[in-house]
Amino acid sequence: MTEIDAKTVMRLREMTGAPMMDCKAALKESSGDFDKAKDILRKKGKQLADKASGREVKEGLVYAYQHHNGKLAVLVEVACETDFVAKNEDFKAFCRGVALTVAAYSPAFLNRESVPAEALEKERKIVGEMAAESMKGKPQSVIDKAVEGRLDKFYAEKCLLEKQYVPDDSKTVEQIRTELVGKIGENIQVRRFVRLELGGS
Repeated sequence: MTEIDAKTVMRLREMTGAPMMDCKAALKESSGDFDKAKDILRKKGKQLADKASGREVKEGLVYAYQHHNGKLAVLVEVACETDFVAKNEDFKAFCRGVALTVAAYSPAFLNRESVPAEALEKERKIVGEMAAESMKGKPQSVIDKAVEGRLDKFYAEKCLLEKQYVPDDSKTVEQIRTELVGKIGENIQVRRFVRLELGGS
């Protein structure tokens, strides 16, 4: 059996933010393979996030960000289960990261569920016509699959939770949220956001 030293556990903890015992267990499970251990922790975080998603969130923060030139500001509401977590530095850093993401990308919607039916139907009609035109002669199932792929791109472009998280653009806002739930062990939800830009509509 692979012997896991404290330095390796500490390094994994610093990279993932997961609790020490979880890091040690993941390294043991992966026989000391660092990348596999990270994947194990990520899956565990996702399972915890799924379990926590039904729990009530009554605490949290309304986080305000103002751009240095004073011409752009963002408010985000991020909810959690306890006041203790609302004061946690990782939670506050996540709120800031979400606000920076809103500032950078100006998403139209929070998530897929919040896209109005008429906006989705309009997009589906447009991409459906484009796909039918560019894929003439192809089976309908292939065209339908292409339409779904283009709709996924639409969601990725328009929905905050699917945008690249500005402080770590290798992940989406939703992936970072899931990891934070796994690390903290509480349900955390981005509820809403407002982006104001001088002279904007």
